[in-house]
Amino acid sequence: MPGRVIRLFFLPETGAMAKKKFYAVAVGRECGIFTDWPSAEKQVKGFGAAKYKSFPSMTDAENWLKNPVFKRKASPLGKKNYYQPPGGDKPFDIVIYTDGSSLNNPGPGGYGAVIIESGRKKELSGGFRLTTNNRMEMMAAIVALRNLTTETKPVLLYSDSRYLVNGITKGWAKKWRSQGWKKSDGKDALNIDLWQELLDLTGDLDVEFRWVKGHAGNPMNERCDRLAVGAARQKRLPVDTGYEGES
Repeated sequence: MPGRVIRLFFLPETGAMAKKKFYAVAVGRECGIFTDWPSAEKQVKGFGAAKYKSFPSMTDAENWLKNPVFKRKASPLGKKNYYQPPGGDKPFDIVIYTDGSSLNNPGPGGYGAVIIESGRKKELSGGFRLTTNNRMEMMAAIVALRNLTTETKPVLLYSDSRYLVNGITKGWAKKWRSQGWKKSDGKDALNIDLWQELLDLTGDLDVEFRWVKGHAGNPMNERCDRLAVGAARQKRLPVDTGYEGES
């Protein structure tokens, strides 16, 4: 069996052996651990929500990648414990990741959410015996927003559902509501019960919805997916009355 090749890097100025670094990329074009900066840089440079960190050992990099902690900075306004996304965005006190799943769509479904506030995580999940993927994506956001302990802190909510994110950010849901829950083509909007609650919940909140690519190695998105799928596989799930009607 051929032996493992070990490469030694030397500092050109002194001839001393350079310290090996391992670059863990939690959010980027490709996620994982890289042993040289140029390779890692390709994954994060120009990637708006990139999250990465260097470590002196592979073990440290692997441990961090399992649970990457958002870096928090002191606020110029005196606030603490907020998340500052890359790219000069405004600070967010609370970050939420959500995901939904429906086996066979429609079929048994589940939702999962992770709320990150003051360095602490809270996980939420649940499911229904018959529902759709879109409904579970929306339910994940609704349940997370229901569980907020404040209505005054800025909130950043990530979802891999364009249906959910576009429905809020592009004003689709508000337009459907103003038209008696009719779409531009005159057809009935779907999931009216959930859109109505979502609009009610967001009406008094400082919340921003952002789309994140699903199944792309984002640790929090992957965690929400596991929560959602796990909930969908539970036994004796309740009825989604908004989909099935009263049972």
